[in-house]
Amino acid sequence: MDGSDIYKAANSMRLGSLRAVSTSSLRHESASAWSNSGMDIFSREEDDEEVLKWASLEKLPTFDRLKKGLLFGSTGPSNEVNVDSLGTNDRRHLLDRLVNVADEDNEKFLLKLRARLDRVGIGLPTIEIKFEHVTVEADINTGSRALPSFINFHIDLLEGLLSLFHLLPNSKRHITILDDVSGVIKPKRSMTVYSSVKNERSSLTALLRQRMTLLLGPPSSGKTTLLLSLAGKLAKELTISGKVTYNGHELHEFVPEKTSAYISQHDVHIGEMTVRETLAFSARCQGIGSRYEMLAELSRRERDAKIKPDPDLDIYMKTNKDPRLWPTLLGLDTCADTMIGDQMIRGISGGQKKRVTTGEMIVGPSKVFLMDEISTGLDSSTTFQIVKSLKEFLHILEGTAVISLLQPAPETYDLFDDIILMTDGKIVYQGPREHVLDFFESMGFRCPERKGVADFLQEVTSKKDQQQYWMRRDDPYRFLTAEEFAKAYQSFHVGMKLENDLTTPYDKSKSHPAALATEKYGLNKIELLKACTDREILLMKRNSFVYFFKLFQLTIMSFIAMTVFLRTEMHKHDLQVGGVYIGALYFGLITIMLNGMSEISMTITKLPVFYKQRDFLFYPSWAYAIPSCIIKIPVLFLEAGVWTIITYYVIGFDPNVSRFFKQFLIFFLVNQMSSGLFRFIGAMGRNMIIANTFGSFAILLVFALGGFVLSRDEVKDWWLWGYWTSPLMYAMNGIIVNEFLGHSWRAPLNGTTLGKQVISARGFFADAYWYWIAVAALIGFILVFNFCYALSLSFLNAVEWYDARETSYFGQRVFCRRLLVLDCSRGLDRLHSRLQLLLCVVSLLPQWRDIEKDKQRKEKLKQVCFKLNATLKDREEVIGELEKARGVVFETIRFMKAMQKHDLEQAKKLPRC
Repeated sequence: MDGSDIYKAANSMRLGSLRAVSTSSLRHESASAWSNSGMDIFSREEDDEEVLKWASLEKLPTFDRLKKGLLFGSTGPSNEVNVDSLGTNDRRHLLDRLVNVADEDNEKFLLKLRARLDRVGIGLPTIEIKFEHVTVEADINTGSRALPSFINFHIDLLEGLLSLFHLLPNSKRHITILDDVSGVIKPKRSMTVYSSVKNERSSLTALLRQRMTLLLGPPSSGKTTLLLSLAGKLAKELTISGKVTYNGHELHEFVPEKTSAYISQHDVHIGEMTVRETLAFSARCQGIGSRYEMLAELSRRERDAKIKPDPDLDIYMKTNKDPRLWPTLLGLDTCADTMIGDQMIRGISGGQKKRVTTGEMIVGPSKVFLMDEISTGLDSSTTFQIVKSLKEFLHILEGTAVISLLQPAPETYDLFDDIILMTDGKIVYQGPREHVLDFFESMGFRCPERKGVADFLQEVTSKKDQQQYWMRRDDPYRFLTAEEFAKAYQSFHVGMKLENDLTTPYDKSKSHPAALATEKYGLNKIELLKACTDREILLMKRNSFVYFFKLFQLTIMSFIAMTVFLRTEMHKHDLQVGGVYIGALYFGLITIMLNGMSEISMTITKLPVFYKQRDFLFYPSWAYAIPSCIIKIPVLFLEAGVWTIITYYVIGFDPNVSRFFKQFLIFFLVNQMSSGLFRFIGAMGRNMIIANTFGSFAILLVFALGGFVLSRDEVKDWWLWGYWTSPLMYAMNGIIVNEFLGHSWRAPLNGTTLGKQVISARGFFADAYWYWIAVAALIGFILVFNFCYALSLSFLNAVEWYDARETSYFGQRVFCRRLLVLDCSRGLDRLHSRLQLLLCVVSLLPQWRDIEKDKQRKEKLKQVCFKLNATLKDREEVIGELEKARGVVFETIRFMKAMQKHDLEQAKKLPRC
C-alpha cells in the first residue's frame, strides 16, 4: 500500500466518525474559513508575484514539490528555496517566526500544525493499548545467596545446569510481580470543529480531550514491570502470561520497539555529544516512518482543494527531521550546542537531560510513549514544565502516553487525564482523574483538604498510613489489602465501564494503516552504516586528546627504546648481539600491543548508550561494530609509523628499505590486532573490573606463550596449543625473520648464516616464508577478534550485578530507617512486633557479634524493648515471638554480616531505637 492509499484509507475512517460532517462540506467549510475569514494565518499580504511562485511550485512533480518551498527573508519578497540547502540564518529566522518563545508559543505552533492537517481531512494515527490478565512471575535468590560473590556465581551456574536436566529442584524463591492485571489505555477519538464566523479564531477544544495517563504506586508495586510489559521489553528470564495488544494486534504481529518507546528514569547519553547532535543522530537512525507519505498526501489534497498553506509552516513540515529545528521546539535552544556531559565533562542540567531523553524518542516515528520515573532527580517546577510540554505535544498530535511518577506535585498531577494506581502488583484503580477520590470515599477513605491527591493515593493503600484516612468513625477500622481494593473497583462504575471495554474486541478495520510499525529499522543498511560512521568520526574528534596523548606516549617510549638499544656501531658477529636485537624487537611489539589496552575503557564507556539504542532498534550491532574498527585505522597506522621511523635506523636494524616497510607492516598489524582483542574483551566483560581482570590474564598468556619468554622447546607439550594460538608468536616470528635474514646478518657461521643461527637458537622458524605466514595470521586474528566483538555486542546485555547489590543493600537500609523511626515515635505495635524486633536486631548487629548466645541475646532484646517503651508483658511476648522466628533472624544476621564486607561504615550508621 503506497502513501496515497494509506492516507486515503485513514481519511475515510476519520470522516466516517464525523457524523454530521461530510467530506465535501468539511473541505468547503475549512477552505472558506481559512481563505475568506480574517484569520491571518500568513501574517502578510499576498501579492501576485507570490501567487505565481506558488503556482509554479504546484506544477512540479511530487518528489520535487516536497523538496522546495517559499521562504521569506527578514526583509523583501519570498524566494523559492530547496529545503535541504537552507542556511543557518534562514533556519533561525524561520524558527523565530514559528516559535519565538518555546514555553509560550509551542502550543500555538502545534495547533497551527494540526489545523493544516485537519482542514483537508487527514487524520493522525492513534493507538489503543489493551492488556488482559497479564501476570509476571520470577524466581529469585534471597538473603546472602542474592549477593554477587564469586562463590554464588558458580553455585548459580551449577544449579542452573542441574535444574536444566531436572536433577535438582528449584531452590529459589518464587515471587509474583504483576498479579493478573488488565486495563485499556484509550486514545482520543477526535473531531475538530472550525468556526465559520469571520475574524474569529478556529476552535480546537475537542483536541484537548486527548488522554494522558499517570501511573502511580509506591516503590516495588510493579510500575516498571507494567511499562516494560506494554513495551514488549520484559526479560526472558521472567514467566509471563496474558496478552497485550495494540489496536487489536498482538506484539508479534508488528515491531513494538518502533511503535512504542520505553523511556527509562536514567539519562543515558554520550557525554561528548551536544544536545543537537544527540537529537540529530536519533532522528537520523529512527527514520521518518510514514511522514513522507503523509506529507505527499497533504500536498496533493491542498492542491486539489486550491488551498495555499502558510509558507513557513510548509517549509518546517518539509524539514521536520532537521536536527536544527527540534531543540527550539523542546525548549533546549539555549543549550543546543552544549555537550550533554558526564562524570568527567561538565554539561547541561538535570532537567535539560530529561528533555533530551524524552526528545530523543519524540523525534522518531514512535506513537506510544511509556515513561518510567522521568522526574527522578528533578525539582517540582522542572517536572511540571516537562510534563506540560509533553501534554501539549500528545494532546494536539494525538499520541498515547503512560507516565510513571513517584510523588508528583499537585499542579503536575492536575495535568493528567487518567490515573492508574498500583499496589503489590495489582491495579487498584484505572480511570478518569475526576473519579478517583469518589472511589476511595466509597471504600471509606477520604483525602484531607490540604493533602495532595497523589500523596493520598500512594498512602491510602499502605498498611502504616491507611488508618489516618478512615472516614467512617462509627464503623471499626480494619486494614484493606490491595486485593480487596481491586475487587471493589470492579463493582465501581468506572471499573464496570473498563470491564465492558475489555470484553469489546477492537475493530481492526478502524486501525490507521500507518499506526503500527512493520519495518525493523528506520533506514536501509547502508544509511545506518553511514550514520554510525559519522558519529564515530565525531567522537574521535571530541576525544582527540586521548589519541594525541597515546601518540605522545608512544613517542616518548620510542625515544627511550632508541637510547636503551643505541647500537648503530655494534658489530653483528655473534649470537649474543643477536639476542640484544631480538630483545629490541620484542620490546617494540609489547609496547605496541599494550598501546591498544585503552580500548577497554573506551569501549565500556559507550556500552550503556549502545545497549539502549540497540534495544530501541536504532541500528544493528554490526553497524556499530564496523565503524569502530575501521575508522581508527589511520590512527593506528600513524602510531606504528612513529615507532618504526624513530627506532628503526637508530637501533641499527638492517638498512634495507624494504625490510623497514616490512617491519612497519608487522607493527601496524599488531596494533590492529591488539585493538581488536581489547575491544572484544571490553564488550565481553562489560564492566571495568571484569574486563581489566580478563585483559591482564590475556596479556599474561599472550606474552608467556609468545616465543620470547618461553621458547618453543621450553613449552610443555600440553601447552603447545597455547603457543600456536598466540598472536604474539606469529608477530615475533615474522619480525625476526624479516630482520635476521637481511644482508647485515649473512655472515657465515657453522655452515649457515649468523641470522639463521640466531633465529634457531630462540626456537623460531628460520624460513623466509614465515614472514608472510605471520602477516596472514595477524590478519586472521584481526578478523576473528573483531568478529567476536560484534557477536558480543549482538548477544550480550548490560551487567547489572553491582546495581543489584547496591539496590538490595541500600534499599533495605532506607527501609529499616523509615520503619524504625516511625515505630519508635509511635510506640510498639503488637501487630508489627516481630518485624520491628527483627529490624532492631539487624540495626544493632555491628556492635553485637555474639548474638547467638542465648543469655546475651535475651538481655539485649530486653534492652531494645525497654527503649521502645513497651510494657513488661509486651517484652515477654515479643521475646517469645522472636524465638519462633529464630531462623529468619539468623538468616537476616548472616546477610548483614556479608554486607559488612562491602560497607561496614554505612552499616554502623543504621538508626538505633
